[in-house]
Amino acid sequence: MSLQYVGLNEINGPLVVLDHVKGASYDEMVELQCKDGSTRLGRVVQIEGERVVVQVFEGTNSLSLANTKTRLLGHPMELPVSREILGRVFSGAGKPIDGLGEIYAEKSMDINGLPLNPVARIYPRNYINTGISSIDCLTTLIRGQKLPIFSGSGLPHNQLAVQIVKQAKVADDEGKGFGVVFAAMGVTNDVAEYFRRSFEEAGVMQRVVMFLNLSNDPIIERILTPRCALTAAEYLAFEHDMHILVIYTDVTSYCEALREFSSSKGEIPGRKGYPGYLYSDLASLYERAGIANSAKGSVTQIPILTMPNNDITHPVPDLTGYITEGQITLDSELNAMGIYPPVSVLPSLSRLMKDGIGEGFTRADHSSVSNQLFAAYAHVQDVKSLTSVIGEDELSAVDKKYMEFGRLFERYFINQGFNTNRSIEETLDLGWSLLSVLPKNELDRIDNAVLEQFYDHEKAVSQFGLQEDGSIRELQQAVDNG
Repeated sequence: MSLQYVGLNEINGPLVVLDHVKGASYDEMVELQCKDGSTRLGRVVQIEGERVVVQVFEGTNSLSLANTKTRLLGHPMELPVSREILGRVFSGAGKPIDGLGEIYAEKSMDINGLPLNPVARIYPRNYINTGISSIDCLTTLIRGQKLPIFSGSGLPHNQLAVQIVKQAKVADDEGKGFGVVFAAMGVTNDVAEYFRRSFEEAGVMQRVVMFLNLSNDPIIERILTPRCALTAAEYLAFEHDMHILVIYTDVTSYCEALREFSSSKGEIPGRKGYPGYLYSDLASLYERAGIANSAKGSVTQIPILTMPNNDITHPVPDLTGYITEGQITLDSELNAMGIYPPVSVLPSLSRLMKDGIGEGFTRADHSSVSNQLFAAYAHVQDVKSLTSVIGEDELSAVDKKYMEFGRLFERYFINQGFNTNRSIEETLDLGWSLLSVLPKNELDRIDNAVLEQFYDHEKAVSQFGLQEDGSIRELQQAVDNG
């Protein structure tokens, strides 16, 4: 039988303080009974001897110092789960908000997750096909990976998130059980409705679990949202052998809530006002990705964050980059040119893609195409810098070809539109068509045997309707003749 404490010692924003509390545990759930008989939930967020600080989920409005009754429930916050959660919409705290009633739970799981022995992890190998060329070819998403999207204010990261949910699928025959857990944190009502409507219209809602935390919801709920989402993902992955892709946006909103929460506790702020434990807090989310050898399922994460002032050195993207395995960066200049998705290729990378592409995974030539596209597009940026000094007319014939390649690459490869879903074969074939625009001797990252198999300059000229320069043609013939 648990003790009931009458009265509160202090109320400070969303926090209440109790003295002379025995046997409390960190993160333990608390039930508060108001003077009108209604109840609210909270959790223990700080313990100093017999002094306990409780964060109230529904806020502290109308709570009384004298009459509020508090009872410790003896367990952390748990999420009721079953296969029924697929196709359902929940609040950030895991309560159904789609009008379809409560979940008939098979079990309840601690939202903080269960410890996973590092030895029990399997190295991620197989890839997830998103249908987006710039991601599938150049920053391949590997099943079990954590790969964030670094966006900025006004960039179409919400549309990109919806497109990935619509199109994503595991690429091999084993992945029939594929699902998506989508969590939105601190979004407005219209954005939340956009997500919900988009998934329903695309006909993918039956494989999606949604957690929606609105901007006017309590900040505690925002802190709980990604943990509830990851708990649902772990249940489906490790109990039902599904391959789950977790997308949550916006991590910056989550960190702002964490900063507000830390300030209300009176903690000494760290870098830019964020708490000193921001790194470990983010790690407690990101590290819940992976594959365990005891289950056939997997949890893959795509956290989306907006960089304040497009500053990649800001604490949120900076610490995220330390923990995760690469990043996909969106570019405001490409967005201004009308290119969608505006993926900035050069600062984007996937650290695990090298082991999940190639023969047996995607296609044998994938690595060669990816390396050469990176190298060619990097040279385009150098040529652009030179052009700004001397003008495009003064460029050499080869550099002019690189400029042409850069324009085609942005127009046809990066820019594909919201409704285009490309297979990995289509993406790689398009990559070869673009590389074939360049003279063969410029493709120095590809083996000659592979080059002979896929390089077709005449086809590329015809496909893109190019006007062939005489000097380029002579150069090409000289290379072909040895």
